[in-house]
Amino acid sequence: MNPVLERLKFRRFSTVQLLVALVLLLISAPFVEELEGGHIILSVLFSLVLLAAVVAVANRKRSFVIALVLAIPAITARWINQLQPHLVHPTVFLVCALVLLAFVIGHLLYFILRAPVVTVEVLCASIAAYLMLGLMWTVAYWFVDQVTPGGAFSFNTERGVHSINGFTGFYFSFITLSTVGYGDITPVSQAARWLAAMEAMTGLLYVAVLIARLVSLYSMTKSNDS
Repeated sequence: MNPVLERLKFRRFSTVQLLVALVLLLISAPFVEELEGGHIILSVLFSLVLLAAVVAVANRKRSFVIALVLAIPAITARWINQLQPHLVHPTVFLVCALVLLAFVIGHLLYFILRAPVVTVEVLCASIAAYLMLGLMWTVAYWFVDQVTPGGAFSFNTERGVHSINGFTGFYFSFITLSTVGYGDITPVSQAARWLAAMEAMTGLLYVAVLIARLVSLYSMTKSNDS
């Protein structure tokens, strides 16, 4: 086979790249948002996450094509809205990103649940899927806030925060996913409350199912070795 074609052969790329992109986005978000031009940097990091997500599920040509078709309008709409806000409404990017994130999470979970043994790849996929869940709900909260501006969330803080967009959305999503709930941000609309309830239940079930699955795989590996 031609070596070029061999290198381009569709396969599952390592989820390490996706995990690195996610961690970079989540760690950088609260700091770069305060900088001049910080929203541009966040758009770059978010685009990198979406591209890494496409590559992470490229184990089959069909999966790669579907993910790429979903990613192109999401990234394009994000940048058009960033540079020319009057041309594309933010909800276009948010809907496309939601579909892409759900598609990638589904593939990661399928890979984790079908894995025969616990490997570094499985662990990275497990962590990446958890972070992607938090990111997916972040985008969902952004969407609700865009549809009902000022009416979806109540902010019980003295810092003058009045929007769930940006890092505030990341913060609220992961606090809800981990079921901590400090109470400084309260969902008040029906859609926002439903999303928060679903995310909290998903966070609990994900951890329970994931631990059970990884323990089962580890026990099977030990039994086979003995």
